Formats: sequence, structure tokens, C-alpha cells
Amino acid sequence: MALPTHNKYLIIGAGMHGLSTAFHLAKELRSRNRGSGKDILVVDKTSIGAGASGIACGVIRNNYYQPAMQELIAHSVDTWEEDARGYGYLPVGYMQISPESMHEDVAQIYERQKDINYESEFIEGEKDCLNYMKGNVFEDWQAGNITSVLHEKRGGYAHNAKALYRLADKAEAEGVRILTGLEVKGFVANGSITAVETAKGRIYCDYVVVGAGPWAKTFWDMLELPDRINIKDQEGKVHEDIKMWTYMCLQEGTLGVDPHFGLDNRGKMPPVIHVDTDAPLHSSEDGSLITEDMWGIYYKPDYHFMGIQGGSMPYVVEKEKVNVDPYGIDAPEFISGPDFAHMWTSALAHCQKRYEDQFLCYRNKPSGGLGAFTPDNFPIFDVMRQNCYFIADSSHGYKMIGLGQLVAKEIMGEKQALLEPFRFDRYEKGELLPVSKSPFPWS
Repeated sequence: MALPTHNKYLIIGAGMHGLSTAFHLAKELRSRNRGSGKDILVVDKTSIGAGASGIACGVIRNNYYQPAMQELIAHSVDTWEEDARGYGYLPVGYMQISPESMHEDVAQIYERQKDINYESEFIEGEKDCLNYMKGNVFEDWQAGNITSVLHEKRGGYAHNAKALYRLADKAEAEGVRILTGLEVKGFVANGSITAVETAKGRIYCDYVVVGAGPWAKTFWDMLELPDRINIKDQEGKVHEDIKMWTYMCLQEGTLGVDPHFGLDNRGKMPPVIHVDTDAPLHSSEDGSLITEDMWGIYYKPDYHFMGIQGGSMPYVVEKEKVNVDPYGIDAPEFISGPDFAHMWTSALAHCQKRYEDQFLCYRNKPSGGLGAFTPDNFPIFDVMRQNCYFIADSSHGYKMIGLGQLVAKEIMGEKQALLEPFRFDRYEKGELLPVSKSPFPWS
């Protein structure tokens, strides 16, 4: 296939953000009589869904402490529901199960969900939480120190490849060209970007969209944007010389049992389960103490992963340990930490009796991987270098299928209120998103 010499819009990354933006931008161009999908080229150095989008756990949920995140995710849940069958989306719901230290935060999340008409149910008190879980979800539920359960009736999870190829089909039906096996090496710029250098030659363009997931830092550096910044916190104190990017390992894995093993009391697919707790965690193998610190896991029966799939808290990876390809599956030590399998299978057993003797079934498959995180662990959606729309999801990416629609409208000159809280200048202005008490840095 011949390399084009010019495309009006060039989108880097054939994952969730790149494909969603391509599809919705093509629709915007057509509806406004300003062009068509033929003006759009998507490039990816490997293939559709070869990075984070392809091996993410696929969870779609809205238990965010930040109002801006809640509103943004609610918009994407609407998008998932518009074509649930096509996207392989299973709207089974989502449960945030928490200890007393998080009770107040989760109560606020519930109240804001009511404000935006996002259907959920909130159960409070240790006894009522236990009764709700045993009576309505899993009769073998046994997790301790739980005083709140936020049961989102919307949300769930989706089949990675099906969702991505559905978006690709929709984009190509609009005339978009998707060119895989083409690596971007740099930009040609004179203030604004005039061309993109690839491994096979130069492509001139009028506008660039970077939707590269965990490769965000790579393209940030190519654009010669700052590696360290000053940040004003919400109290007005300025923190100087803060690293712009941090890599964290997103620890996930699969318990290799029949997915039916994880069905609920009805014999149906349960909600996605997310447990944060301060209860001591003991080994399901030998009863030894694993941790007395706050810990958290999430899990679900999954027919795509063929087992019980889920994960736990991430850990920071030093920059010098990250190879040139920050998502390389040739680096298995970054797929999960050395103690992940022990911790996660023991945590499953802590939650449900059925998992107490299943630790030997753990299967280490590529899932999770590395994420590139911003200084406050929340996304950046902004125009950089005058004509480059930069999507830095900070590992919130897969669930935000509707983001491309908002980005496309902004490219057309129509600012989107849902994206305003995520501009790059929030660090300078001190307009940071509030931080929750969850052990997960992106919640």
C-alpha cells in the first residue's frame, strides 16, 4: 500500500482513542460539509489494538470521586449502550465495596451519581452490606471490614478486540484509512506541525491527533514539551520541578477456571466486583500474613480471558527499567509484580469461600502492562503546538469510548465543557482534581 504524501488529519494510534476520534471526526466533517473520512489517516506502528486497548481488562465503571470524571465517564457509558451488541459490551453493573475509611468518599460519589441520573444503589453498615452481598450477589461472600457497597446498575465490561474492530469498521465505512505497521519517528514543525516523519517516509498534514496510550511520553518528548513542570496545589502552594510522566505497572491476571465458576446466586453474570479494604490479608496457601495495609482488587468472570480476570493496585516502575517500547510484552516482569499472583488469589479467597483452594489455577497471561501517568494521575486533553490534539489518558483509556466524539467536536472548533477540567494548564492554575482515599491512584 502506497504511503500517502498528505492527509488533512493524521491520527497516531489505532487503539480506543485513535479509532473513536477517527470515526467521530469523519461524521463531523460529513455533517458540517467540511470534508469526509477520506481526509483522515490513522497510523499505528503495529496493528489495531496492539497496545493497552487490546489487553485491558475492559471494565466500564463510574465510581470516581471527582465530579469531572463522573460526568465524562457517564457520557462514555451512553456511547457503549448505543451499540452494546456491536461493541461486545456486557452491562452487568459494577460494585464498589469499601471499608469505613472510604465511607464518606463513596457516599459523595453516590450522591453525585444521583445528581447526573446515573442509576445506582448505596448500602451502608457492615451487617447490611454483608446481607446484601450474600443475599443478592454471592452466597459465599465473606469479606470483612466492609461498611459500604455502591452498586452501579450501569457499567460492566466489554470484549476488547470486538469493540476496537467495531470502531475500525465504522471509521472505514466513513472513508477513513487505517495504516498499520507504520511507526512515527518524529514531527516536522515550525511552531505548528507541518508533517510527520515515519519509518517509511514523510507525511504532510494540517492537523495531528496523538492517541497513543502508554506511549504518551514518547510523543510528548517528540513535541519537545516539558519533562518537568511546576504545580500549584489546591491550597495555592507551588511544587517545583515535578516529573511530567511516571510509569506504573498495572497488575492484572487470570484465574484459569471455567468462567461459570464465578457466576452469581442466580447462575448469571455478576457485576464487576471491586473491593478496597483495610482488613488484614492472609495467604490462601499457608495462612501467613501478606499485608495489614490498605489493599484493593477487582475481578469478574470473563469468557474472552477464559477465566476469572482482574487485578490489584499498580506499582511505580523506575524510568531506567522501561525499555524503548513501554508496553512490550517481551518484558514479562512488567506484566505483574513478583508477588501479584499470591496476593490476588489470596484476596479472591478473602472475598469468597469458593476461591480458597483455587490459587494453583492462576494463569499468567498478558494483561495490564505499563501505564504512563500524569503528575496528578488524571487525563490531559488539550491542543499542544497549535495543531496537535494530545490525548493522555493516564490509564483511564479503554472505558472512555465516547471521548473521540468530544475530541472531534473540539477539533471542529466547538469547545466541550466535559473536557475543560482536563487541560494541561490546570497544573499551573492550581485547578487539580480532588483526591480520594482509594488505594488506586486513578480513582
